Formats: sequence, structure tokens, C-alpha cells
Amino acid sequence: MPYRPTYPQLYPQFQFSTSCDDVDKGLLSRQMEIYHTLNRGVDKREIFMDDQDRFRFVHDLYAFNDADLINANYWDFKKANDSGFNVIARRSIEKKRRKMLVNIHAFCLMPNHYHLLLSPKIEGGIPKFMKKLNMGYARYFNERYKRKGALFEGRYKSIPVMNDKHFGFIPQYIHFNPLDLVSPEWRENRLVDCQKAINFLGSYRWSSYLDYIGKKNFPSVTNRRFILDCLGGTEQYKSNTKKYLEELDIKSLGKSTLEF
Repeated sequence: MPYRPTYPQLYPQFQFSTSCDDVDKGLLSRQMEIYHTLNRGVDKREIFMDDQDRFRFVHDLYAFNDADLINANYWDFKKANDSGFNVIARRSIEKKRRKMLVNIHAFCLMPNHYHLLLSPKIEGGIPKFMKKLNMGYARYFNERYKRKGALFEGRYKSIPVMNDKHFGFIPQYIHFNPLDLVSPEWRENRLVDCQKAINFLGSYRWSSYLDYIGKKNFPSVTNRRFILDCLGGTEQYKSNTKKYLEELDIKSLGKSTLEF
């Protein structure tokens, strides 16, 4: 059965905010279920070829998080993208209020896969959102690159967050994925240069990490309040990130709770 955090008692060695008791009473009364959701390209192919693709996927995270139908095909996006992503964001925000399917708590884009941390806002919200997201992005990608066939290797994988330890670490784990590009040894429970890793995470735009540490990047895409309140806020999140990297213990969580 999925873990349902209310006022999580997480890692005792870190400082956590007591304001968890005051976080969004609607979420707590529903005993929110949280899922680590991920997918990758068919045959492990790259699914993001350049920044336009990455911008498009971030746009889709926002636009497809709506129970109503939307028109978000490649050609509309290309026309609106002439002056950059901010046009896309404004166009989406100016329309009527969304009927959100999920809370997107965190995300990260990698060359051939992506990670999301989701909780449903309505019954069946996650499968509805993931169907719209994967089909919509695949359609855009195939039209842009004039290709046919499946883009993703199959149905997305959704891993329920099962306990305090998993809940406490999964946001950082998702945000640590870009270290594969510069410090792949982090997955072997070590780092050659911790400061280099921290600096790289602070420069990597294609995740929600910057928004978690108080630097506006794509703030309208994610709902960070619940996790940040439970983990002590932005400054504590930065401190915890540094501590995790200095004292890596990835293996203790078990591969099945984290990856493909």
C-alpha cells in the first residue's frame, strides 16, 4: 500500500519544520499518495534533442495538467515559441483556470528519460495526466523530426512512495539525476568533488531543483509547498542537499524504489 505522509518524521539527523502540521489541510485530510513516475525513450533513445524539446516538455507538464481538453500541438507551439518559453507560459496562464489532474511536486529531464514526483488531485488523475503528457509530447516530437512509431519504451513506470525514508529522500534523488552527466560516480555511493556536483545542480535548468532552492525557473509547473514545509524550507533543502552529497547512502534505499 502506498505511503501516505501527513506529518512525516523523516531523517532525525536533519532539521525539519514543525509547520508540517499546518500544510494544506485538504492534502492531509485526503492522506495524499505520492508516486515517483518515470519513462524513457524506446531502445533508450534520446527523447530531448535540444532546448526547444526540453522547453516543450516543461510546457506540456503545465498545459496537460488540466482535466479539460487543450490544443497543444507542435505547430501552435512553434508559432508561439518565436520569442521564447515565457510566451508559452503567459498564453497558458491567461486562459481559464485549470482543473488540475495532479500535483507535480518535482521533475527532472534527462537526455533519454524523465522523472516526476506526483500526487493525484482527482480520482485517476495520474494515469489521465500521464496519457496526455506522453501522447502529446510524442506527437510533437514525431512531427518535428518527421518520424513515426513509439517514442517511449512502453507505459510509464509509477513507483509508490512507501515509507518515511523513501519520502524524505526521493525529491533529492530526482534532482540528483543530472549528476550522471558530470559525476556518474555518485551512483556508486561516492563523489570525487562535492562542490562541483553542487555547482552543477545549481546551473542545470531542466529540473525543479532551482525552484526548490529559491531561484525562479519554472515555478508555475510544480507545487513545492508540501515538501518544502516538511523539509524545513528552501535554505534547509539546500543544506540537506549538501549533506546528502557529502554522506551519500544511495544503496541503502534499494534500486527498486528509485529507478527503472
